[in-house]
Amino acid sequence: MTSRHTSTRADLVRDACTAFAAVLDGLGDDDSWAPTGCRGWSVRDLAHHCAADAVRGLVALHTPTTARPDRDAATYWAYRGADAAAAAEVRRRTRAAASLYPDWEELRGHYRESARALVHAAEHCRPGGTVRTQGHVLRVDDLLSTLAVEATVHHLDLIEHLEGCPGPAVDGLAEVRRVLIDLWEREPPEHWSDEHFARVGTGRAALPAQDRAQLGPEADLLPLFS
Repeated sequence: MTSRHTSTRADLVRDACTAFAAVLDGLGDDDSWAPTGCRGWSVRDLAHHCAADAVRGLVALHTPTTARPDRDAATYWAYRGADAAAAAEVRRRTRAAASLYPDWEELRGHYRESARALVHAAEHCRPGGTVRTQGHVLRVDDLLSTLAVEATVHHLDLIEHLEGCPGPAVDGLAEVRRVLIDLWEREPPEHWSDEHFARVGTGRAALPAQDRAQLGPEADLLPLFS
């Protein structure tokens, strides 16, 4: 049965970050060098990237504006991953920055602290306000959705090559589903779980031939973001 979105956006951020941190806390130094679902990134690289994203969210929540929003929780993603050169540069910079943390405990501690600060800010912000981030203006609730979606999708990347690790928060996957439906403008096939939709909808899993035939031209719209 598919889960349904019931949490507030601040709850989503808290649960997504807590679930991600729990996986990191269960990994030893050897595990931290394992590959992830993000091309060219180890667990260490991904942990640093997600810490940086938490800091970005923290900065955004403290950058209020009276400007009108030009993105929402769905359209924010419609423009993500379109610039291949920029994406490659982000991957390179992330690997370089993560390499400055020789101690795994220090690196995952950096994620814990950053995520904890983000969650505190999310729980005490004004949901109806607007903020700036990455050159755009979003309502606070929409920003929180993007942060929860990012943490949830990267949780899938984190455990891609790790056995026995818990998956993302259920409500986080439900939020990813909601955003993907808004972008795709249709429901996924009934037999797709929220996790499967998250993987296929973001290009982290190939679309099975049978599903491609069933979806027809709409299959060509996948992935919806990466």
